Amino acid sequence: MASMFQMQNTNMNQHVTFPKNIRPQSGSFRQVCLPKRTETAAGQQTIVAAVATVEVAATTSTRANTKTTASTSTTSNLANQWREIQGSNNWENLVEPLHPLLRQEIIRYGDFVTACYKAFDLDPNSKRYLNCKYGKKNMFREVGLESCGYEVTKYIYATPDINIPIQNGESCGRWMGYVAVSSDDSVKRLGRRDIVITFRGTVTNPEWVANLMSSLTPARLDPHNPRDDVKVESGFLSLYTSDESESKFGLGSCREQLLSEVSRLLNKYKGEELSITLAGHSMGSSLALLLGYDIAELGLNREKFRRKIPITVFSFGGPRVGNSGFKQRCEELGVKVLRIVNVNDPITKMPGVVFNLENFRVLGGGGSFEFPWSCSCYTHVGVELVLDFFNMQNPSCVHDLGTYLSLLKCPNRVQIQKEGADLMNRAKELLLNLNVSAQNFNMQVPIPWRSASARRTSNMVKLQVQSQRT
Repeated sequence: MASMFQMQNTNMNQHVTFPKNIRPQSGSFRQVCLPKRTETAAGQQTIVAAVATVEVAATTSTRANTKTTASTSTTSNLANQWREIQGSNNWENLVEPLHPLLRQEIIRYGDFVTACYKAFDLDPNSKRYLNCKYGKKNMFREVGLESCGYEVTKYIYATPDINIPIQNGESCGRWMGYVAVSSDDSVKRLGRRDIVITFRGTVTNPEWVANLMSSLTPARLDPHNPRDDVKVESGFLSLYTSDESESKFGLGSCREQLLSEVSRLLNKYKGEELSITLAGHSMGSSLALLLGYDIAELGLNREKFRRKIPITVFSFGGPRVGNSGFKQRCEELGVKVLRIVNVNDPITKMPGVVFNLENFRVLGGGGSFEFPWSCSCYTHVGVELVLDFFNMQNPSCVHDLGTYLSLLKCPNRVQIQKEGADLMNRAKELLLNLNVSAQNFNMQVPIPWRSASARRTSNMVKLQVQSQRT
């Protein structure tokens, strides 16, 4: 019998046993590798071992000092390496294995996106329905980010041009996210003044309809050079450019609001070291990419006698946005995109589940050959950071932003090497395992990163990280 070791969950009074040959290994290829943690706390899993009290106290003290030193070192490293972390070299040697500083920044920007969901009011009886619950000055404090070192400067609204009535009246602008800028105190830590713009994902019915409008249409965002070969998904473009022109006091388009605020901030901090960081989840990542392309195409990030202000997009569970012409133009303009995706997340495979450039490259032998209709196919933009997780008892977690971030925060609780089986085969195996007694399971692990709606123990979780450059 394979040697075993035991792990105890202090909160659930259950024991976890699994074979030594699948024990998480530090430095494993294609996996997130984090420093081993041995401190104990309620709700965390700890290795059962007999350790003298004096040794525990000494170790705790030493690690507290080490943690302080590491925090100072991380701050210093970020100030010196922020351009690489923002993708100046396309995250070469940072994604596989995942660099701890990059992981930290991905989580930080993911938390900014999470704030959009926390602050969005979905109560039909509320006066702020479909708007932000809080004022700009209080929003970060209300969502638990009071120490983030940023200040909200503007709220962003979008108006779907699909007229679906809502409980409080006709279709109107919905709160989509916000613009924030790093404070003076944070500039030293970050190494530059950071302008961050975040977008939430799909929530309302018109937004879902916009997601399903999967036809490609020329973006034509630069009035001096329409570039008809640059095409994007029509629903996302509509959400980005539609306004309330029929209303006397209606909102301008999401695009107008964003370009106006970005221009204002760039002018206000002119001469400083600046960065523009865009982050979004699901549909929000599509808006983030459209904005990044728009800013670069119009040249708003170019200053005379200075380097271009870097534009970086952190996309969480984002769908495809445009065709190969759009991808090529983003690369020419220097828009850097890091896509954080779960291989089991269906949203990341849309639109263009069949008609996408990746599929046709496979049919063409994986080379540079492109079919005549390739310009009409969807394709992803940027570097891909791949996660692999699935919860049989809560399938919706595959697209949940909270699950994405939780796995990045504590990825090495349980790791299983990927054996090439697809999702359906894994699901079939799990269903068969349901008929097996608990004693015959190889492992039973309480999953600490399960979403709030999934209170039961999951049967399987997989986590891997790999890069794919598209």
